[in-house]
Amino acid sequence: MEYDVVVVGGGPAGLATAIRLKQLAAERNQEVSVCVLEKGGEVGAHILSGAVMDPRGLNELIPDWKEKGAPLDTPVTEDKFLFLSKTGARATPNWALPPNFHNVGNYIVGLGNVVKWLGEQAEAAGVEVFPGFAAAEILYTDDGKVRGVATGDMGLNKQGEPGPNYQPGMELHAKYTVFAEGSRGQLGRQLIERFKLDAGKDPQSYGIGIKELWQIDPALHKPGLVIHTAGWPLDADTYGGSFLYHYGENLVTVGMVVGLDYANPWLSPFEEFQRYKTHPEIRKYFEGAKRIGYGARAITAGGLLSLPKLAFPGGVLVGCEAGFLNASRIKGSHAAIKSGMMAAEAAFDALTAGREQDELSAYPQAFEKSWLHEELNKARNFKQWFKKGQTVAVLMTGIEQLVLRGKMPWTIHRTKPDYACLQPAAECARIDYPKPDGKLTFDRLSSVFLSSTNHDEDEPVHLTLKDPSIPVQVNLAKYGGPEARYCPAAVYEFVKDDNGNDKLQINAQNCVHCKTCDIKDPTQNIVWVAPQGGEGPVYSGM
Repeated sequence: MEYDVVVVGGGPAGLATAIRLKQLAAERNQEVSVCVLEKGGEVGAHILSGAVMDPRGLNELIPDWKEKGAPLDTPVTEDKFLFLSKTGARATPNWALPPNFHNVGNYIVGLGNVVKWLGEQAEAAGVEVFPGFAAAEILYTDDGKVRGVATGDMGLNKQGEPGPNYQPGMELHAKYTVFAEGSRGQLGRQLIERFKLDAGKDPQSYGIGIKELWQIDPALHKPGLVIHTAGWPLDADTYGGSFLYHYGENLVTVGMVVGLDYANPWLSPFEEFQRYKTHPEIRKYFEGAKRIGYGARAITAGGLLSLPKLAFPGGVLVGCEAGFLNASRIKGSHAAIKSGMMAAEAAFDALTAGREQDELSAYPQAFEKSWLHEELNKARNFKQWFKKGQTVAVLMTGIEQLVLRGKMPWTIHRTKPDYACLQPAAECARIDYPKPDGKLTFDRLSSVFLSSTNHDEDEPVHLTLKDPSIPVQVNLAKYGGPEARYCPAAVYEFVKDDNGNDKLQINAQNCVHCKTCDIKDPTQNIVWVAPQGGEGPVYSGM
């Protein structure tokens, strides 16, 4: 299938790219063929975010979004920032909060609902949207330029052979291909390596975000309330924080982000999040409440200093695929939309000039002149300060953001990738987590059930190992088997075989596509690849 532009990924960045291309074509009376491939069974199915949304990007993309019914229904009315100890909470006065923690003017949303609406706008503009198709391979011209992608075969059995429902993948050829897979995209990772897009950059840094959706007592519901916390249950040397947002009809979204540069292999982000909910200042909202949703997703949090080169022959990276999220604001959707718009404008100009499969240098040039670059530049040191401890981080963030307004004369660099930060298990204190009570705290399997995750059990395992011996001989022996703890979906288990020897069991059907294993595995032995299109979680209203 031939297109002018193929977009891989139907999230905010990918859909913004497609919509902007069609807008430009309509404005200039030109024809541009655009398709969007989305691996989820429907647009929005794999979208997971907090989320407090800054409407700035959407204002530029679709200025009349309110009239068109965009689901941004709960404006932020109140900000709270709490520093938690095990039993206490200390609130920061609003006047002392840096600008990055002010959210009035933003909206609390279910980002999946926003993305579903964006998909409708794209289709109305003439974009061909193909949900349920996972891009599995990058196609290149003879001289090494990207010329499109191929979708994965469907209906393969566990041995990788065609089964009774086999359907071969299809090739989609494009003059330009936009990669918008989200954080730690399978194809984006390959492109960064092939074209050395991260040369001279700080190592990328990630976090895992774990989230639950609850229906709470209307008497406790405060629409528009945004609560962010730092401190307990994480120790002072572990980057992370938590959030609690009130929106919609008695809905509360609660979650935690843990930086994947943590050192102690006994730490479990999932269990830390469950502990967080037991804090007196947090659990009070959940008396008599009902948990109705669960999910987890990695976020790309390295910021401006870790942004790879954005363009290469025949394609570009946009959104969280590249890492445009502003970790200091805990926001990325506005940045994803803006990056997609800039990529679309560069691609459209190239197409109308008769160029194809060259390097869209106009895209990174536009970024460097944009408000998005200015915003990320102000926050460039945020994550790095947290590697120096919470006290230093809080002090320096206040100085940089509140006093200097982001115009600091210094830059702090990172040198170590997240996977290299784990220390040997024997050198770290074990962490004993309490058993879940099934009312406020839960286990992984009951949580995965709420994500509506589904995979065909008779298909190739999509969590691949470069060397099957490493999980036991290295990860278990040296690091205590951290994959059993960093995975939020009970995918990885160390069990005994018939001879009483340890082995790694991979329960791939539980995978919620968070990509944490691909990022945090200390030996970089686990490689996440896309399963059959349409599989994975189905996040409803998340």
